[in-house]
Amino acid sequence: MKVYFDNAATTPLHPKVLEKMLPFLKEDFGNASSIHSYGRKVRVAIEEARETIAAFINANPSEIYFTSGGTEANNFVLSGIARSEFEESGRNHIITTKSEHHCVLDSAAELHKTKFELSLVDSTKGTKVSESSVLQLIKSNTSLISVINVNNETGAVNPIAELAAHAKDRNIFIHTDAVQNFGKKIIDVKQLGVDALCASAHKINGPKGIGFAYVKSGTPLSSLIFGGSQERNRRGGTENAAAIVGFAAAIKIAGENIEENERHVKKLRERLLAGLKSIADGRIRINGGEDSSPYILSVTFKSEFYNNDSEAMLMYLDINGVAASNGSACTSGTLKPSHVILAAGYSTEDANGTIRFSFGQQNTEHEVDYVLEVLEKFEKKFRI
Repeated sequence: MKVYFDNAATTPLHPKVLEKMLPFLKEDFGNASSIHSYGRKVRVAIEEARETIAAFINANPSEIYFTSGGTEANNFVLSGIARSEFEESGRNHIITTKSEHHCVLDSAAELHKTKFELSLVDSTKGTKVSESSVLQLIKSNTSLISVINVNNETGAVNPIAELAAHAKDRNIFIHTDAVQNFGKKIIDVKQLGVDALCASAHKINGPKGIGFAYVKSGTPLSSLIFGGSQERNRRGGTENAAAIVGFAAAIKIAGENIEENERHVKKLRERLLAGLKSIADGRIRINGGEDSSPYILSVTFKSEFYNNDSEAMLMYLDINGVAASNGSACTSGTLKPSHVILAAGYSTEDANGTIRFSFGQQNTEHEVDYVLEVLEKFEKKFRI
């Protein structure tokens, strides 16, 4: 049996999404910037998709910018807001957290190499970010705060609305990477209070290679990619029409099933967690906190009980037909321990024994039961 429990890395393309995309890979091939009928037809489809996304998060269509994915969207927003605000006000201090996705951490690090100050926030033992830990780092020249919505490795949910309220009081811009929450929970950017939010299609059964950045009207924003007038002169390059249309289709499907999907994955997570506790109670730690996303279950096999080796552990699961991960797919293939687990104050040995199981609407209870059978053997194999 083969079980795919790595949905936080990517999800299978929904058949109805592919169906919507195919015409734009075949007969509707025009360039949306062309003024003839071929181009106009594609332009209409792109703008309809923009309206779909905007309505889904209670934004204006003019506040949605299409990108090649979540990574580019986060780079675009961090760089675009930080640089523009520095030019306008001279403020050059950025606050983000040590448990962000690397596309945010590395983007902030690049800004720090130039004229920007950077403060990194530690996370709690539950891999969350506390309000106080962010607020105590604010200075008179702070221009931007970036905190991940739902942690991609542990599912920890951060207090974005609360942080946004504090940021607004201090005239500081706030951004959140919502890649792991978008399409899984209702997001209203006006209620959330953020100035920028980023998401990606392939986490919700859409195509790879397409994402978007929501940037609130009036927020300073400079370009990251030059060479074209697309996306209101802020993101050059011919639009990926098929992927954009596919993204909109995936959002509609996710929106129609959002509560049902959450109930389903929550049941799977609880079943897997209960089974794990019966196998290794007291020898494992569950990461992310009690209110973590039901789509992710991050488990640390405590190093005092296990010979932790992330590569060997994941290979053992894979040989037995179970696809899981030890963290972000963007860092897989490396032997580095999870930076998220380390930022929470745990040891390298514990980080090397941390496994992420992540669920999708296509997964079943039968699959959970099979994974538990594998984990029972796994637990005995890696015990000290």
